[in-house]
Amino acid sequence: MLTLKNVTKAFNARTLFQGANMTINYGERVALVGPNGAGKSTLFSLIMRQDEPDAGEVIRDEWTTLGFLPQMSEPTADETVMEIATGRATDIPELEKILRQCEENGKTDQPEYFEAQAKYDALQDPKVEARAKKILRGFGYKEEQFDRPAREFSGGWVMRAHLTRLLVMEPDLLLLDEPTNHLDLLSLLWFREYLKGYPGAILMISHDRDFMDQIIESVYEIDEGKFNFYQGNYTEHLKQREENYERAVASYRNQQKEIEAIQDFIDRFRSVASKASQAQSRERQLEKMDKLEKPRPLRKAFRFQFPQPQRSGQRIIGLEGVEQAYGEKVIYSGLDLDIERGDRTVLVGPNGAGKSTLIKILSGDLPIRKGARKLGTNARIGYFSQHRSDTLNPELSVLEEVRRCAPEFREDDARSILGSFLFRREDVHKKCKVLSGGEQSRLNLVKFLMDPPNLLLMDEPTTHLDIWSIEGLVGALQRFEGTLVFISHDVHFIRSLATQVLHINSGQVTRYAGGYDYYLEKTGAEENARAAVTAD
Repeated sequence: MLTLKNVTKAFNARTLFQGANMTINYGERVALVGPNGAGKSTLFSLIMRQDEPDAGEVIRDEWTTLGFLPQMSEPTADETVMEIATGRATDIPELEKILRQCEENGKTDQPEYFEAQAKYDALQDPKVEARAKKILRGFGYKEEQFDRPAREFSGGWVMRAHLTRLLVMEPDLLLLDEPTNHLDLLSLLWFREYLKGYPGAILMISHDRDFMDQIIESVYEIDEGKFNFYQGNYTEHLKQREENYERAVASYRNQQKEIEAIQDFIDRFRSVASKASQAQSRERQLEKMDKLEKPRPLRKAFRFQFPQPQRSGQRIIGLEGVEQAYGEKVIYSGLDLDIERGDRTVLVGPNGAGKSTLIKILSGDLPIRKGARKLGTNARIGYFSQHRSDTLNPELSVLEEVRRCAPEFREDDARSILGSFLFRREDVHKKCKVLSGGEQSRLNLVKFLMDPPNLLLMDEPTTHLDIWSIEGLVGALQRFEGTLVFISHDVHFIRSLATQVLHINSGQVTRYAGGYDYYLEKTGAEENARAAVTAD
């Protein structure tokens, strides 16, 4: 289906990967992993023929259809959700144009024609609309929303409509770039179950460890220009990676001992007449020896010690009879909620149910219409939002901003922490005013960890982080002695931290006094997702 043979690609004089080999057969589930900037998205562009390799070949079977989901898709006009989901908005007209051009130019025997014809036939199937409705419902859409203009929805919801279109077409090879970024936990569970039964092959880029563990069967890792293959899911790849490293270290050390012994013999007996020929023979042996490179240490989650916050009272924050609305739309009515010292609480529920609203109420950033918000003794709140730049001094550099909030940290320590959250080399000298939204988010995260309050409120803190940065954040929060309330759709992150779950839906807040698996068991969420996938 897809083969890469000795592929090399450089970008801005930096070699992303060299001599890369990959084979994906029909029905396989494969993950492409590596740190941000390693070349994962570039490899996707090579597979889609949007770019050419500097050396080597990218070979796709003539009859293979390919579908790609970018990280974000926006509506272009007044198309409805259903028109996007069924391809009527853009795909069918574009495919008709390709087919017509191929026919006019006598290219009906070309792969481009075969692929366009296969996708066109799939979208013309009379069952397309029924399949699209089922998938849209799985992603959390309601029936009355199908015929609404897509521009009325957020980018994350539009992405779900585009993902529906891909699943309806069922391409032979599905390329997914961070497909879980804009899914809530319930739609993510449904999507996970759907992909388990997907008939085609899947190649995905993801920072969601749990999602990959549930879906994939093999891993290709881009590591400092090398392309490494591992059989098994993401966790199994980590074990194999560690084992390979330990073997490589042992081989290197054994060879170094052998080299030292040979060199010692040469040095001792080079000038001894009776041993001179043997010494010369050992010299030739040393020259011909295939020297092993010293294995580079494996990248691991960064660990650092940060100041622990002041101890708060037992009840750190509470809400009493809270009412909140946006215009005529009531989000909460008569809400009572207590958060105790040391709680690790995750908020879950459908997108739009009010999770971010509750975090903003707790933080005090959103005035409440009615009721009371009461802080406990010594409560000090820190609110981490994905879209927050007002806490940054625009004229300071990244490094200066961090040292401003935590002057006790040495520069080398601050640089190390920033590096673990993707601020590397010269990035630390960027002015805050030129940072992207993702960079601002990561910088605020570093500031929180270096000077933590005793009540951390965090809205999707793993967005814009790679897997190792997420692991570093997990470790830091596990050692955090304060109280944590957070929203996340990263199951591994939730499992690692949450000790209780608040499920939010239609203004109702239901507490589950246990971790994520306890919540799944009590609600039957996984069984419900499987039933929704298999239902007609």
